[in-house]
Amino acid sequence: MNKLNWIKINRKTAFLVRLVLGAILIAAGIPKILDTVSFAGMVYNYQILPDQLINLTALFLPWLEVLVGVLMITGVWLPGAVILYNGLMLAFIAALSFNIYRGVDISCGCFSTSPGESIDMGTVLRDVVILAGSLYFAAVVFIKKISGERPL
Repeated sequence: MNKLNWIKINRKTAFLVRLVLGAILIAAGIPKILDTVSFAGMVYNYQILPDQLINLTALFLPWLEVLVGVLMITGVWLPGAVILYNGLMLAFIAALSFNIYRGVDISCGCFSTSPGESIDMGTVLRDVVILAGSLYFAAVVFIKKISGERPL
């Protein structure tokens, strides 16, 4: 395989990863926007934020998820979008891990506001896999930016 073929495959792979990552955040954010009250209860159950920040987080976070997802899918402001994406995933992994460590049995609130999905190591692993995809995409974005290549 010559270098040009590898670059084409890399671009296609990165494009697909970008679309999947964007769709994940949009799918996670929309149910929370539609049921902010239930999502606020889930944020409260994590027992990480002070009470004064619960409602603000429940209002702001889902819109941030959707915005970053749209930026990823459209390819607009990719360096900033991928940095925000990685930051969100690290925060989610930290919140999940902290509550698993504390032995708290709560609903994830990851893709739904219904109390169905409890947090466990599988939830953390899923987010780590998503983070790995996002880190891969970040590497591609910044390597292409530094080398002056056309953005994805």
